[in-house]
Amino acid sequence: MLAIPRRVARVATAGLLVALALAGCSSPQGPSVTATPSGRASPTPTGPAVPGGADDPAARAAALVKELDDAELVGQVLMPSVSMSDPGAADIVRSYKLGGVILMGDVQDTGAGGSAGQVRAYTDRLREAAGDRVRFLVGTDQEYGWVTRIKSGVVQLPSAMAFGAARKPDLTEAAWRGAGAELAAAGIDIDFAPDADVIGSAGNFIIGSRSYGSDPAGVSGQVAAAVRGLQSAGVAASVKHFPGHGHTTVDSHTGLPVLRQSMSQLTANDLPPFQAGIDAGVWMVMAGHLDVRAVDPGVPATFSRKVLVDLLRQRMRFQGVVVSDALNMSPARKYPPGEAAVRSLMAGVDLLLMPPDLTAARAGLLNALNKNRLPRARLVEAATRVLTLKLRLDATQRPEVSTVGNAANRAAAFAAAVGAVTVLRGPCSGPLVRGSIRVTASAGRTRQVTWLTDALRRNGVTVVSTGGQRVHLVGYGDGSDDLVSGAAATVAMDTPYVLRSASSPVRVATYSSTQVAMEALAAVIAGKAAAPGRSPVAVTGLPRSACQV
Repeated sequence: MLAIPRRVARVATAGLLVALALAGCSSPQGPSVTATPSGRASPTPTGPAVPGGADDPAARAAALVKELDDAELVGQVLMPSVSMSDPGAADIVRSYKLGGVILMGDVQDTGAGGSAGQVRAYTDRLREAAGDRVRFLVGTDQEYGWVTRIKSGVVQLPSAMAFGAARKPDLTEAAWRGAGAELAAAGIDIDFAPDADVIGSAGNFIIGSRSYGSDPAGVSGQVAAAVRGLQSAGVAASVKHFPGHGHTTVDSHTGLPVLRQSMSQLTANDLPPFQAGIDAGVWMVMAGHLDVRAVDPGVPATFSRKVLVDLLRQRMRFQGVVVSDALNMSPARKYPPGEAAVRSLMAGVDLLLMPPDLTAARAGLLNALNKNRLPRARLVEAATRVLTLKLRLDATQRPEVSTVGNAANRAAAFAAAVGAVTVLRGPCSGPLVRGSIRVTASAGRTRQVTWLTDALRRNGVTVVSTGGQRVHLVGYGDGSDDLVSGAAATVAMDTPYVLRSASSPVRVATYSSTQVAMEALAAVIAGKAAAPGRSPVAVTGLPRSACQV
């Protein structure tokens, strides 16, 4: 039975249609508390503040921004990347008066307190370098699935597509709340997630399992749940990639994707999850490097005032922080770094992510400010929105690292992973494969083989190294050449599309290759758990589920 609350998506879509009808109406230019369709203020970790009151983050930010000089204002709108292997990051934070950074590079556990403790110690050093005048922000890309920076030491959720297969927004919210609390304990303020892209009917291998699926209503419910979960834990969510990267075939890292949908198609298929995130009170929206032909032909959304102001702010009524996608990506490099920074800020971006040359970006902004090409009021507006976000985050006390890895968070992740497991072909009760099992995988997936082998044995299954019934794992980037003949079961650990080419009598999707996904898979294979998932994308020749309608 379909568990997605379609009422949530209908409200989001209806709200969007009403907003689009108000094309001539302007929203307030300064940041303020966003209103939901019911008229309630956006949720903050300690409840909504009274707009304009002494505790209103926007009012406090408007007062605080007056204390900042030009260099400090520019520092608030720049967010370069750092990695834990970079010994000079603290000096950069100090000398450029930065308001925040994005932590890039995979963070693995190297011992001595685990990766959460290591990240917390590193981010504490950056905050010390920044001083205590205003909060220093640390963001990262922790989407889970195959875009995950902190890969150990904190709870690992399944991918977005796995949550889409589970179809339980309440489960999504609980899992993201637990994960958000662990990110906060590790020193993370912003998670550039969830992905609000809706996969097109032809599939999309650029976004893939980062998306919750192909149904705008289902994706809307999942996005709203993830936003609520993260932000209730004191971590700012950032829905992306506005206005939608799902109906594309070009990777925006290397080229400029073109959205050829009409405005009505965008409204029906791509924008509802973003509106759902806004209605759920999301504090950030990431603009994609996307050519939206129905709105501003030829201009990437990150440089388009028509997309970011006319559509996102005025029509969809978003009042939080607009962050660019990484400015070191190909579409943004059509301009020199200083020029790209100025153009993006003028278009409506408030936070400039990962400029390819920080010195040039900073100099470009200061030069444009001095020559009145960049109105100071626009810079102040952007900085005020960033400061408002910081003050919202200040309302929540950061958890201690000792809280990371608690049983409740692990249980929420496991429940989501089990809920996602989908049998697209095979039995719907009892063990999926009977007798002894041999686990194999496409090249480079030895960890998954080990995880599944150990989990199967814990579930009472005999696992052998030769002979037996073969369970074959395929994952991200794998195709038909990575399948094997004669396997009793083929398991897709990323998007399920490859299963259409498999010949196995049992075909299963987990949508993720994390350890918790392998533990969930083992329980299903052993017949200890049902497979309640339903594929959120269509696979040619196979049902969405052999067991669920």
